[in-house]
Amino acid sequence: MARTKLQLPSTRRSLPIALMRSREKVMAPIRDMLRASGLTEQQWRVLRILSEFGPQDLTEIARQACLLMPSLSRIIRSLAQNGLVIRASDTKDRRRQTVVISPAGQQHIDDNLVQATQIAANYRNQLGAERYELLLDLLTELEQGPAVPVRRA
Repeated sequence: MARTKLQLPSTRRSLPIALMRSREKVMAPIRDMLRASGLTEQQWRVLRILSEFGPQDLTEIARQACLLMPSLSRIIRSLAQNGLVIRASDTKDRRRQTVVISPAGQQHIDDNLVQATQIAANYRNQLGAERYELLLDLLTELEQGPAVPVRRA
């Protein structure tokens, strides 16, 4: 029986690599913005989530911010030391911790609001509103879809 020679797609057509290249391109102006405010990308994501959704437990923050729990613990500790978030024990379950953005943390969001909005608008303009929304929809569909099984030969 003849075996078909498998070949990986070109790295130019590889979804994981294309996503990484796109992420780096999209994050470049955001990194520039954050450098001026002294925040890391991860800290910004945590503050954004807390600003948008209100108090959250650590598990939910980790999920929404795409962070591993050990990393999130360090980030929360740093944000708390800098007065940007407030940690509190859950009133119903003392083992759980709830985090809320502080007024100083919200000020970081507010101070960067115009620039962050402009960065997003630039990408929306580059792609056009319809394609921009389609891209976000496709990425959401990819994220929420079932994991693709790997078959071993």
